[in-house]
Amino acid sequence: MIIKSIKARKILNSRKEATIEIEVKSGEGYAKASAPSGASKSSKEVVAFPDNNVDNAVEFVNNTLAKELENYSLKNFDDFYDLENEIIKKYDPTSRLEKIGGNTVIALEFALLHALAKGRIWYFINPNAKSLPRPLGNCIGGGKHVNKENAPEFQEFLLISLDARSFDRAANANATIHKMLKKKLKKFLTKPKLTDEGAWCPELKTEEILDILQETIKEYKEKSKVDFDVRIGIDVAANSFFKNGKYFYKDKTLSRNEHISYLIDLAKKYKLTYLEDPVEENDFSGYAKIKKELVQGRTCLICGDDLTATNPELIKKAVQMKAINSVIIKPNQVGFLTKTIEAIEVAKKFGLNAVISHRSGETLDATISQLAVAYSLPIIKCGIFGKEREAKIKELLRIGKEIKALRQS
Repeated sequence: MIIKSIKARKILNSRKEATIEIEVKSGEGYAKASAPSGASKSSKEVVAFPDNNVDNAVEFVNNTLAKELENYSLKNFDDFYDLENEIIKKYDPTSRLEKIGGNTVIALEFALLHALAKGRIWYFINPNAKSLPRPLGNCIGGGKHVNKENAPEFQEFLLISLDARSFDRAANANATIHKMLKKKLKKFLTKPKLTDEGAWCPELKTEEILDILQETIKEYKEKSKVDFDVRIGIDVAANSFFKNGKYFYKDKTLSRNEHISYLIDLAKKYKLTYLEDPVEENDFSGYAKIKKELVQGRTCLICGDDLTATNPELIKKAVQMKAINSVIIKPNQVGFLTKTIEAIEVAKKFGLNAVISHRSGETLDATISQLAVAYSLPIIKCGIFGKEREAKIKELLRIGKEIKALRQS
């Protein structure tokens, strides 16, 4: 593939914040991609945009990179290593992409990959792919995903059906329960409010939310007669209420050990299947303590996000510390496509469940859906409600039809 032109523009994400979209034209066609933005960010992530200014990134792509990469040739995935090395050498040797921004690079590389793969990234990378991931969906939330004083401390209360026989059944379960929750939560909200990710945001305590979720899941299973379990998970996003060694809840302040004990008790009482960012981002031993307590004899995914930031070296450290059995993959956390794939491969090597994930400030870009299938990832964290979340789900349903058609041909 020979690059004919590259053009960047500023667009708005689902939080009405500015981000970047890049389109690529080649001799073989046209493609575009965009980058999301997180509200709850790890300090270990690369910089999203230089000086936090999208206009600077757009100008750099249009006035510098576009000219530099005109007639540049990409033949296969390995060529992205050479491309990244050139970008680092010429424009940004900093460890956190402070000069050009991780969102700039990932949007460019996603657009180039779409062009190279002619829109079928999953098939280009893995034509033998046979399965879709299971959707992990945010149905009730709080934390930094909503500007509300009495919102829940925990950022996300999630639904997942690991034993559902197909992606569409699991996605339908998430969507149906999300709708059922709206009726239930009207008791507590005259007008139900949504978080950044399309989840409901009631002014309820954690235990009250979990009780409502359990009740709603039970009702759903009784009405729908499904043959799989819908499980509950929590993204604690503990960084958001951690300060000076303590965890500041709305109605209490807990020490590190008290906070850990509280989470362990919650997980056991409500049979949580998924627990993300349970402690602050540097507490590897805290993760390990929770994992040791919850994984023995039962399945609970202890997932690192702020802890590992899609960084292969940090994932290795977490494995060595026995801190996690699951890890979030967010491409723009690490900035480079090849580093994203390396993070996935490291996770697989050490037997971790890799969860490719959206961000709170999302776009209609669905590249993560393509990558989830290409690398046979077990779970995609993609939300439930809202056009940006639904774009990922619809992309997976479309890919599922493609896979089925190929099998039958």
